[in-house]
Amino acid sequence: MQTYQSVFDAICDTPAEAANMKLRAELMRHIAATIQANHWTQSQAAQHCGITQPRMNDLLNGKISKFSLDALVNINAHLGQSISIQFGVLQAA
Repeated sequence: MQTYQSVFDAICDTPAEAANMKLRAELMRHIAATIQANHWTQSQAAQHCGITQPRMNDLLNGKISKFSLDALVNINAHLGQSISIQFGVLQAA
């Protein structure tokens, strides 16, 4: 039986696709945590993020396929948040 480091490694066709999905998931979690910490409603959060309330609902419900990495970076920037990237060597499973 094969084991994977993350669910994205298991469901994605390529390591590049899995890496993209991991980054999108992490950004979505960060954005959701920022919204929760500010006690915003979905409408308030959408206004702060520069998106519509239905789109915010998709984000908060984890609909990762509806958001590109670029879109999530832009939403995060609307919140005044920065992004830090740490590079490392991929390890074989």
